[in-house]
Amino acid sequence: MPEKRVVEKAKRYLREGKKPSTAAGEFVREEIHHVRQGKHGARSPKQAIAIGLSEARRAGIPVKPPKKGATSAGTRKKAERDYEKGQHEPQHKHKSSNSPRSRARTKALKREPKNTASHAALSRQAKSASRRHRSR
Repeated sequence: MPEKRVVEKAKRYLREGKKPSTAAGEFVREEIHHVRQGKHGARSPKQAIAIGLSEARRAGIPVKPPKKGATSAGTRKKAERDYEKGQHEPQHKHKSSNSPRSRARTKALKREPKNTASHAALSRQAKSASRRHRSR
């Protein structure tokens, strides 16, 4: 569940006319902060970014799911599901519908390394992404 101030800031960005990706950046920033704090880990910087984007979609930020071929079918389906959930259902803070699964997810993330959100790791990720995007 994202912090209230993060959701409010993201919604403010949208009201100001900024792109949804800018608003989603707040969720990604929060996720990176969580990994750095040690709340949980992430296998790679990409995973931390993906978690942030997923939370943004579920919170109602209109970040479109990736196009066919950009990611695996499973990832795209999950993104589509998150997007739909965020566009239709208001997010309530209640107990998860599947507590054992939720607990297992949290435990798995806690076992992951914390250094994936380091300055150097994020810099490497940004540089490699930039290289990929330049060729388009």
